[in-house]
Amino acid sequence: MHTFFLEIITPEKTFFRGEVQSINIPAVGGACTVMAGHQPIVFATEPGTIRITADGKTREAFMSEGFIEVRPDETIAFAQAVEWPEDINERRARDAKERAEEQLRRNRSAAEYRINRYALQRAFARLRVKHHNDLTGD
Repeated sequence: MHTFFLEIITPEKTFFRGEVQSINIPAVGGACTVMAGHQPIVFATEPGTIRITADGKTREAFMSEGFIEVRPDETIAFAQAVEWPEDINERRARDAKERAEEQLRRNRSAAEYRINRYALQRAFARLRVKHHNDLTGD
């Protein structure tokens, strides 16, 4: 299988850098799978599970909102946060979920609603990645 260069960058660090076979990213409007030779495209991402396949093995991580630039031979993703399951603080994610749910119940304005909806989406995505990997033993 062909490979391509992938780099995932957050404001704090380079999360991943290396050759991969594919990447599945949570995109606005639905997930997108990128493989070597993919048509050039730029799109927005949303909080969810990112799946990276390298050396025949797939690994999942949490990825928050950001954007991705795809070229036939390389892909660069920029996100506010990306975390491997073992780095996710479950208590912090649960607290963030509860805060976002409370703020959504108050529903003051459309802008606040969008902000809180994304906060809730990030918390759910972190918990989903953490629990899915706990169940599979990865």
